[in-house]
Amino acid sequence: MTSQAAPLTTGPVKVVGTGLLGTSIALCLSSHGVPVQLADASPSVLALARDMGAGEPVHDASPEPALVVVATPPDVAGPVVLDMLRRHPAAVVTDVASVKAVIADEVAAGAADDAARARYVGSHPMAGRERSGAIAADADLFAGRPWVIAAVADASPAAVGAVRALALDLGALPVPLAPQEHDDAVALVSHIPQLAASLVASRLVDAPEAALSLAGQGLRDVTRIAASEPRLWAAILAGNAGPVAAGLRELRADLDSLIAGLDRAAAEGPLAPGAMGAVSAVVSAGNTGVARVPGKHGGAPRRYATVQVLIPDEPGELGRLFGEVGEIGVNIEDLLLEHSAGARVGIAHLSVVPASAAGLEHELTTRGWRVVAE
Repeated sequence: MTSQAAPLTTGPVKVVGTGLLGTSIALCLSSHGVPVQLADASPSVLALARDMGAGEPVHDASPEPALVVVATPPDVAGPVVLDMLRRHPAAVVTDVASVKAVIADEVAAGAADDAARARYVGSHPMAGRERSGAIAADADLFAGRPWVIAAVADASPAAVGAVRALALDLGALPVPLAPQEHDDAVALVSHIPQLAASLVASRLVDAPEAALSLAGQGLRDVTRIAASEPRLWAAILAGNAGPVAAGLRELRADLDSLIAGLDRAAAEGPLAPGAMGAVSAVVSAGNTGVARVPGKHGGAPRRYATVQVLIPDEPGELGRLFGEVGEIGVNIEDLLLEHSAGARVGIAHLSVVPASAAGLEHELTTRGWRVVAE
């Protein structure tokens, strides 16, 4: 698991909602010996989380929780938080929904008094998977990932500390942000990318089979997150509609400029005034933007050399490659696998520090691997 140190979190912890995030939280806490109580509207979903070792279903004789984690969809998180504040008057209550301002407003308006409001601290782990539900849960899901703590001014220091301790116990990196600051940020780095991927993937619905047979890694990279759960994302985007709509309008302005340039090229030829510049401006801005994405361990972006190796599509070959790279003494900083349907080989793109690239290529070649020059 993420750590075997004594947990900072004081139990029992009640987890309401045993989907991907709730069950992952419960699994990790249980692995640290923190008693976990499970609650879910679906008995079968609850039973699955229990059978996976996430905790025990809450019952009438269950002790009062010290911390309640609401892991329900964002459109119902606010009412559930308010219900938990009423039911457990001594507990700190947090939620892990991916929108924060609307829930903070609901709690501010619906909490019984200042003491109840002081026990609520919104939070959001920046982690997830394309698969959903308890079956996809992983105790290490949050390891090394940012965990936003979106406390409002009314929150007590003790409540903020309890949620921060939870994040640390799960191996996450606490990041304090105001609720609206969080929503503005995730609109840019999560919600708009999801919509962009879905829009591109939707163009494939009626694509000819001949076109799809040409699909390469670029298309897979762009559309990977388009396989996400539609109902969940509808609730997320509706809850953060303002920042998402503002970002999409900016994206539309850039797209309109690009379309105008391409229309000129189509009508007057590729050398039409403004045509090349419109395309170049978009690609150049993209270069600048992607260079700002944090690198490994959240640090500054770092440029790596890429070593491309052909891998036979046979069991054990990828593991053998990793083993031999380790024997050579080179650390793989990042990995991309490219494999076209029906192909008998794939290409492993190994990102390594530039000083290691030439030696790694030579050693792999001498060991019988086919290294492909970029």
